Amino acid sequence: MNIERRLVLQARKVWFYLSLAVLVGLVGAVLVILQARFLSRIIAEVFLDGQTLAGMQPLLWVLLVVMLVRLFATFGTGYLASLASIQVKSNLRQLLFRHILALGPSYSQKEKSGDLVATLMQEVEGLDAYFSQYLPQLALAALIPLMILVVVFQLDLISGIVLLLTAPLIPIFMILIGDTAQAITRRQWTALRRMSAYFLDTLQGLATLKALNQSAAQADKISRVSEDYRKATIGVLRMTFLSALVLEWVGAISTAILAVEVGLRLLNGGMQFEQALFILVIAPEFYMPLRQLGLRFHAGASGISAANRIFEILSLPVPSGLDANQISSGWTMPSNYRITFESVSFSYPERDEPALQTVSFEIESGQVTALVGPSGSGKSTIAQLLLRFLSPQSGQISINGQPIQTLPCSDWRRQIAWVPQSPYLYNCSISENIRLGRWEANFEEIQQAARLANLDDFIQSLPKGFETQVGEQGACLSGGQAQRLALARAFLRNPALLIMDEPTAHLDPQQEELLQPAIQRLCQGRSVILIAHRLATVIHADQIIVLDHGHVVESGTHNGLLANNGMYARMIGSYGATL
Repeated sequence: MNIERRLVLQARKVWFYLSLAVLVGLVGAVLVILQARFLSRIIAEVFLDGQTLAGMQPLLWVLLVVMLVRLFATFGTGYLASLASIQVKSNLRQLLFRHILALGPSYSQKEKSGDLVATLMQEVEGLDAYFSQYLPQLALAALIPLMILVVVFQLDLISGIVLLLTAPLIPIFMILIGDTAQAITRRQWTALRRMSAYFLDTLQGLATLKALNQSAAQADKISRVSEDYRKATIGVLRMTFLSALVLEWVGAISTAILAVEVGLRLLNGGMQFEQALFILVIAPEFYMPLRQLGLRFHAGASGISAANRIFEILSLPVPSGLDANQISSGWTMPSNYRITFESVSFSYPERDEPALQTVSFEIESGQVTALVGPSGSGKSTIAQLLLRFLSPQSGQISINGQPIQTLPCSDWRRQIAWVPQSPYLYNCSISENIRLGRWEANFEEIQQAARLANLDDFIQSLPKGFETQVGEQGACLSGGQAQRLALARAFLRNPALLIMDEPTAHLDPQQEELLQPAIQRLCQGRSVILIAHRLATVIHADQIIVLDHGHVVESGTHNGLLANNGMYARMIGSYGATL
């Protein structure tokens, strides 16, 4: 049977709904027995005892009531099981999303976005039939036949033995096809995730595909992936129909065996008519829960296949000190602080060379610290460590002597603003994108942040103003407008520590001229970590740290480093205004 321990643990959280669903199902089984009992009695009295319609009217009314109540019981079982399924899916989706957030960008950047979306949406949704159909039916398939057996054994021992011997045939066939069904369903979910990933990649890169005239080739790839999914789905359907045919055949044969046994004994006078008719009427109801379990066996297989990927993600450990779901302690950055890197090392699993090797330096409050060096020297890794997207593999990062890993991640990040070269903008309004800097901010504070970022004139020129939709990834904004919006987020956040990855690196001189005054305002009175690419930014830094192959090779001021005639001086000589 498809019993997945981790899914059962989730089912315990909705035990009330599931238990009530099973209980209502058992009430329905009692009504089935009563229905068969009244029906056999009515038929026997009419055809053997010559009863008239008027004489049978009370029993007919009782039979009608039993049938109606049974109908409501069947509906109630499905409704309660659906409530349990909805609750489990909601809990799992929230749990999965929070865990992905806790794992952070270091995990999500290594995964295909479409794969994660498919897991959060389709695969969690794929658990619906497992909880709403399979689990309740599993309990009912064990209890309802047992109830009927007890009744039949009291009426006729031989018929009870026939039912007892034929009942295991259906579960045996279910077990025989179980492994094959599980493997086919697993391939279907894998094909679905792959197709979702390809679709999302294609949509996000559509402009590039069109520009390079590769849209037709990508369409062919999507077609092949879709065909793989179609074949996997057909395989699942083929197995479902085949198993349904086998289970119906087994159920029909078992019922026929019982009918022959009862008929022969009835002809020989070994049974009373009413008793024989009751057993014949109740026999299909005896096999029905087992047959329904067989039909819903594939729902169980599908649920387990979907759960494998879900729990694979949930089982990933969150690196120490990086869980954004930690409860806030109310910690705030002190007015005077010193952030210290002590022999910090970090390596990415997919790279042979360490990103950082025993890096040590200090960041003083109120100072601008510039990180310079060739591409791949470790500048972005330092920013990721300060944002606590990564955790040092050796060494320690501390503030005033306290390791930052001991502070709640949410409290630490609340003190920091991050302005990258290419800020991510969501497909919502300008005001909502700015409000990401501090969600509880009011509209007046959002307007003030836009003014400080030199964005208010542009917003006022728009017909809908702050309610203008920016498009997916800021498609409706220019590069300079997107950067100023990112600066507005930072102004609204009002951080103690600002981390910037040279926001003017890819802008034309006119856009840079608009951005520079806003950047200067933002940097005033706070510590700044600047990943520098331009000489104009570096020369004003209070401290310049030069990195190469994950090592700090030298540090100091612009003039001091030029006087040392080391790597920094050579970079200035080679690249001039651009480092």
